[in-house]
Amino acid sequence: MQWPVWRVAVAEHSMEPSLRSGDWLLVWRGLRRGRTPRIRSGQIVIARHPDEPGLLLVKRAVRRLPDGWWLSSDNSAAEAVDSRAFGVVSEKLVQGRMLLRYRRARV
Repeated sequence: MQWPVWRVAVAEHSMEPSLRSGDWLLVWRGLRRGRTPRIRSGQIVIARHPDEPGLLLVKRAVRRLPDGWWLSSDNSAAEAVDSRAFGVVSEKLVQGRMLLRYRRARV
């Protein structure tokens, strides 16, 4: 069984100032396995890298194209890897959309 909500850690600076390294995200994956949750332009999504499926990306869904989604980083100065480097991302590689961001308290 796949839980519809997933927890993902932000590890890079590509989405600053919206998200910072060390933030945690609650991500909606949807109720049906294998079916992509509804995504709208402007939402932050989690997707698998087209060339490295084991690598998860946290990016902004900029626009829907016939082949999939154009994904972008908020911080272009971070030299981030996004659709400018690998092109359109197939809808099947989009794993979910961000519901909530939080930061773990330091103990």
